[in-house]
Amino acid sequence: MTPESLKAQPLLRHWLGFTPEGRVQAFSGKVDLGQGISHALRLIVAEELRWPAEQIDMVPASTLFSPDEAVTSGSLSVQHSGSALRCAAAHWREACRQAMAERLAGLGVTLQDVRCEGGQFHAPAHLANDLANDLSHAALQASYATLSHAAMWDSVIEPAHAQATHAALDRHPRAAEPNPTVLRPDVAAKVFGEFEYIHDRVMPGVSHPMCHGMVFRPGTLSAEVIEHDMQALTTRLMAMSGVLQVVRDGVLLGVLTETERVLGEMAQHIEAGAEQGQFWRCAVQVPDPLDLPHWLKKQPLDTTVVADTSAPTQGTVQQHISAEFQRPFVQHASIGLCCALAQWTGHPSAPHLEVWSHSQGIYNLRRDLALAFDVPATQVQVSHVEGAGCYGHNGADDVAWDAAWLARQVPGRPVRVQWTRQAELGHAPLAPAMAVRIDAAVTPEGQLLEWTQTVWGQGHGTRPGRGQTPALLGAWQTAHPAPITLAVNAAMAVGGGSERNAQTPYNVPSLKVINHRVLNMPFRVSAMRALGAPVNVLAAESVMDELAHGLSQDPLTYRLAHLQGEQHARARAVLQQVADMAGWPLPGSSGLSPQPSPDRPEGWGRGLAYARYKNTGAFCAVVVELVVADKVKLHQLWMAADVGHVVDADGTINQLEGGALQAASWALCEAAQLSPQGITSNDWANYPILKFSDMPKVSVHLMPGADHASLGAGECSAGPTCAAIANAIFDAIGLRVRNMPFTPENLMRAIDSDEARAPFNPSFN
Repeated sequence: MTPESLKAQPLLRHWLGFTPEGRVQAFSGKVDLGQGISHALRLIVAEELRWPAEQIDMVPASTLFSPDEAVTSGSLSVQHSGSALRCAAAHWREACRQAMAERLAGLGVTLQDVRCEGGQFHAPAHLANDLANDLSHAALQASYATLSHAAMWDSVIEPAHAQATHAALDRHPRAAEPNPTVLRPDVAAKVFGEFEYIHDRVMPGVSHPMCHGMVFRPGTLSAEVIEHDMQALTTRLMAMSGVLQVVRDGVLLGVLTETERVLGEMAQHIEAGAEQGQFWRCAVQVPDPLDLPHWLKKQPLDTTVVADTSAPTQGTVQQHISAEFQRPFVQHASIGLCCALAQWTGHPSAPHLEVWSHSQGIYNLRRDLALAFDVPATQVQVSHVEGAGCYGHNGADDVAWDAAWLARQVPGRPVRVQWTRQAELGHAPLAPAMAVRIDAAVTPEGQLLEWTQTVWGQGHGTRPGRGQTPALLGAWQTAHPAPITLAVNAAMAVGGGSERNAQTPYNVPSLKVINHRVLNMPFRVSAMRALGAPVNVLAAESVMDELAHGLSQDPLTYRLAHLQGEQHARARAVLQQVADMAGWPLPGSSGLSPQPSPDRPEGWGRGLAYARYKNTGAFCAVVVELVVADKVKLHQLWMAADVGHVVDADGTINQLEGGALQAASWALCEAAQLSPQGITSNDWANYPILKFSDMPKVSVHLMPGADHASLGAGECSAGPTCAAIANAIFDAIGLRVRNMPFTPENLMRAIDSDEARAPFNPSFN
């Protein structure tokens, strides 16, 4: 099967190349966000070429030469770009093997006789002895450089041919465990502060040096300018030393300066004034944070039946359980601030815009920048430069627009724009609030008969490059604004959005999933790591846990009983593996879930959860150990994951750990604070995240998967971690918490709720 990324970019030169020094270049449209995908892709190319990984350069993505692979998201980089590069490298290797066989055909050498080792192609060893007098030993081997030719680079990659001939070669050992001999080339520089992030880049100007800029805006998507305040502010800014220009357009105020220090001083004044109601008059509908489901349900809705396998209920007796869960609006809270550089060059009649950005989608950004500034996309170039990492649609694209807008005021000069902490937390898109209701029916013995999962939430996508108008914050706020893009969900074929993981993985005869997309967006929302999966998995795994406890069945045994059949073999394996790691009794052993030993503190508990990401991606099971005292304190977290063929074990483990710990922060700490003037949780005091001192010990096991396709690891642990924490809290204090985050305040509210402490009773209904 042809990988999706190869369909639009089928030529070998789209993916691979040579440097003049003889190093291999590999091109990808997927960008490195700190997750180490460049290293994983490098290892894939090295494996297929039989070439040392240290001699392969992953070229940073640019719209000038990289394949268009849309957005780096959804844990799809290894699946999409990795499979394309694997086919490209195998195609190149096989083309060179064929060329080597043809070169030695007169000696009776066939394609199957040629082997590739260390980036060299070798004839059969016996020829070196049999023909020593007639042929030099050097002629019996050749490199990629000597065997490649122009027509080869323009050849169409043939995945079927590469896959068919691949079996004839000895495979390199699969990377089942971290390999300390093949290190990520960027880590040392990052640890010692020598790596050049986008924040560190200084661009030489054509005729003038780089200048600095900042765009100030209201805290809401739309607002009214307070002209008296704004005019006084503009006059003051223009009089400041070091200010080059002050620009007003719609509700936007832009400032260009010679130095970054001047911007920092004015930012403090403007942001403080805006919080006090100066400069802009804002008024937006604010949902009640204590009753988000009510707000979500009363908005205009676009309802979709995601799945419906309704069937006549088997058996005459059934019991029912209903439960509702919610997640608040969540912020990206990127520690590294969004930053971009931009420069306009060329004649005014044919301007050229070049942007340096840590965007997740350079081609999508290019398209919307072209729309926003009314220039052909061919006259816009976006090059990726690493930022400090991200995990969803943050402000990287918006700050690129800011830089381009300001750079237009000073043609020829590069402009650098970096958001402040207040802008980072106050203007980046939020993850949507969600409510999930589950209605399930079981037999008296606990067998699932019916399962209905109903979801309410806004869409999870307002990314650039997907609509007829630019989806960039600045473009929505000029004097002639583009229409604000309403958040939508991705198609279910790629995992969906708010309905992601809403289909239970367990055997149930009658399943129904309904998604209500909220058609109101008072605050901008978009994609956050794993989209709707964390709250959907939280809901489903909490209900499974509640059913098991109410029926006096072990939670692990109960799950395994509903994962019957060969199609669930990998799911059962990760559950059994994590149980073994955590010392959870396996089915057939005596006792229910582990009980604390005498030295365990009061409030100790353990919880278990499982999910397959998107129902098509990686399998992950999690056990959490915690103590509930004045707050919930995590002690240990165990994970077992099946991500198929592991390309880079160390990188995979890092991604699983990172996804789990971020999910733990969502579960225990994070909730945006909103007001009619905008997002008020715009500093770390008002938006706390999990601290280093809060981190548990984490153990990860990767399941053997050499015979399976690679699956992404970055998002699969999020849902099971949130759910395992909730189940561990129940195990610790008998409290079923259904509203994230599980802060002391929300725990107290749950204690006051009769429903939260009422165990599932097989006799009700």
